[in-house]
Formats: sequence, structure tokens, C-alpha cells
Amino acid sequence: MSAKAGADLHILEARSLSKRFGRVQALSGVDLQIHAGSVLALLGDNGAGKSTLVKIVSGVHRPDTGDLLLDGSRLNISSPRDASAAGIETVYQDLALCENLNVTQNLFLGRERRSPGNAIRRMFLDRRSMEAEAEKAFDILGTRIPSLAAPISALSGGQRQAVAIARAIVWQSRLVMFDEPTAALGVEQTENVHRLIRRLRDRGVGVLLITHNMVDVFALADRVIVLRQGRRVSEMDPRKCTPDDVVSAITGSERAGERSP
Repeated sequence: MSAKAGADLHILEARSLSKRFGRVQALSGVDLQIHAGSVLALLGDNGAGKSTLVKIVSGVHRPDTGDLLLDGSRLNISSPRDASAAGIETVYQDLALCENLNVTQNLFLGRERRSPGNAIRRMFLDRRSMEAEAEKAFDILGTRIPSLAAPISALSGGQRQAVAIARAIVWQSRLVMFDEPTAALGVEQTENVHRLIRRLRDRGVGVLLITHNMVDVFALADRVIVLRQGRRVSEMDPRKCTPDDVVSAITGSERAGERSP
């Protein structure tokens, strides 16, 4: 885990977030802080409010009440584009990659670089610049892709994860949220994804990890926050608790009070 865990510097703060869908109260006054160079695991059973919180931070939903603060200043996010502009990237479970496009095209999708110069030159893409930056991103992550020209459909599950994570490097993201990043991956591919997430963390990126996998939690997380029925019910330090403690907080099988790291 990061030596920076527990640092006072936080990138994003959520204050009293609440969200209702019809008769369903998805979130009720949830607070959390995501620190630079640290991994926060957000846990909870299905329907606990994890996805709603992530969608609020990523600009898909707007909260009914509550605030988001970036570097201590109120952040107004009304779309995923706003979130990206603020340096917030989400790596969804399905990775949101276009299988018919190659690696470089996926990294710069929607943010293609134009050739410098006059108006005619700017009609063309600066492929050389994009490929150079793509190579740099994979070098930073310490991972190898067979070819930047390879279509996503030709890559393994772990390589696809690497492409999705490399977007955060290319786009200079400050906060990356992962939704079940090791689902359906084997042991070796899972360890590779863990390594990539640690690389992001070590570069000072804040990481929010949403997972049901306790191996991910105890291998990566500096802090754990548990949601249940839309409420924050516990905060734990994975160095001072067990998987059974976390499961008890998730299920409510024991009275789970707030635990400070």
C-alpha cells in the first residue's frame, strides 16, 4: 500500500451527497474524501449506492443535495465531459473500448490530435504525435502491448485493461475510478492489473476502487469505506481489519460503527 496513505492532501471531497430515484433513496448524506497517491476502496452489497455515487462523480447523475469539491473548491459536474475536463476518469467493468479501433485510436477517441500548421494541415490527424504519446503512457505503466496498430479485439483481457488505464495517463487524469477491474480475469492478469493501479497511485493519482473482490481490497486499498442501503456505515484501515470485518460491515451481520483508519 502507498506510503502516502492518510495524507491530508485530498483531490476530491464529497459532502452529504443524496440522490433519490422515485421511491428509492439511493444515497443518503454520504461523505468521502479521495486522497492523492492513495487507493480508496468503496464497498457494499448490490443496491448499496456505489454505482450511484460513481455516476455522480463521473457526471452521469446530479445529486439532489450535497456538494463535490475539487482541491477544496466547489465542483459543478453536469456531464461526463465536465468530469473529464476536471481530470476525472472512469474505467468501467466493460472498459468502454471500441473493438474495431486500434490501441492508439482508443486512447485518443474524442480527443484526437490535429496536425500543427495552417487550416489545411489541421484537417489531418497528427498520428505520429499520438503514437509517441501512447508509447510513453505504456512505458510509464511498465506494460507492453503487441502493437499500437492492433485492434482491441485482438488483445487479451489484461491488455485491454492496460489500454483503459493508459487513457488516464494520456489524458493526465488526477482521479481514476475503477469498477470491478479484475472481474473475469485470471490470477496472472489480475496481478498485472494490480501492478498498473499501483503505478497510477505512485504517480500521485487518486484511485477509487469499486469491487466485491476482497483480494483486490487487501492488495491495493489504503482505506475502505462501506455503504449499506445508501448510507456510509463504516470506514476501515485494511491493515487493521480482516476480510470478515469488512463482510460484516457490508451485510450488517454485526453492528458496524464508524472505524477510523
